[in-house]
Amino acid sequence: MPFFPTAPVRIQPYFGYRNRERLRISARALRSRVGKFEQRSKWRAAKTMLSQFVSHEVPDLPVELEIALPGGKAQRHLGRTDSEGFINFDIPLEPCWDYDTHPVWETVVFHWRAGEEEQCVDAHVLAPGVDTGLAVISDIDDTIVETGITGDFRAVLRNWRRILIQMPEERILVPGADVFYNALGGGEALTSGEGHAGETQPATHRPFFYVSSSPWNLFSYLVTYIRGRGLPLGPIALRDWGLNRATFGSASHGAHKRAAIEAIIETYPEIKFALIGDDSQGDLTAFAQIAVDHPGRVRAIFIRKVGDAMSAEELTATANLEAAQIPLWLGDGYDTGHEFLASIGLLGDGEAKAIVDTVEATKKWKA
Repeated sequence: MPFFPTAPVRIQPYFGYRNRERLRISARALRSRVGKFEQRSKWRAAKTMLSQFVSHEVPDLPVELEIALPGGKAQRHLGRTDSEGFINFDIPLEPCWDYDTHPVWETVVFHWRAGEEEQCVDAHVLAPGVDTGLAVISDIDDTIVETGITGDFRAVLRNWRRILIQMPEERILVPGADVFYNALGGGEALTSGEGHAGETQPATHRPFFYVSSSPWNLFSYLVTYIRGRGLPLGPIALRDWGLNRATFGSASHGAHKRAAIEAIIETYPEIKFALIGDDSQGDLTAFAQIAVDHPGRVRAIFIRKVGDAMSAEELTATANLEAAQIPLWLGDGYDTGHEFLASIGLLGDGEAKAIVDTVEATKKWKA
């Protein structure tokens, strides 16, 4: 089977991101073959999905990251995989690497040896543009896809049939998410193809980032889902699972998402952010605290209502956002969210409207 330790060593690159001074990207060394998430029999589907979870990690493997800065020689940075096969690069860019006018995906290359042969694989890094004033950070579970594909370990056990049998194209998109996200993304950014290294893939005018407490094993599955549903592509921050309290505990679930969001916000001090989540995992409370702790950095918050009445913590969070004059949308359908975007000047309608920096205290919608 593909997850047996006799499979060839490969590097699974994850999406990276950079500012002008630093580039961050991660990957994982695995003994497995690349899973193809195609329509197939239940047995083949289950075999494909099981191979994503029962992976054989390769520790202590030397891996090089090659970065080709514009106008300069290619640079190689050496690292080694940890006990779980992960390798994380946080590379200072010297000299500083400026942005293109618009956001763009840039290409870097991972190199490693499998036996006597040198192997390599391309990876993509998202860079904002000089004109980027707003970026988006979105949750995944119950925000763009119904519960079952992502979440904590208990959620996977409850939804084992979905996880082990259904392919990405069979997953149900939260109604209206594609229209809403593409409106917020402002359409595809136009790039000249100059001023950056490597081949590129389309980026949205407003960069997107995704955070989830699901395991890194689902990275390729989620990328396939996002692409197939026409949602904006962006770096995805997932989590390493283990049979311990860090995986099963709800506190660590929220801590992971908050740390991932704060890392992104702190990487881009000149950019404001819109945060999108749902009320099934405490996103409203977490997002409000992030907004308070990083004044002037959160442009708006969108929470899809899927649960019961608001808790005392959520009511406090709502009051804090209103006091800080941060627009909050609470709704069960993205159709009203589209109207909310227009009301605060964030609708990507082709007219390149400037971001509205002055927000009335009354800009709090409830659907």
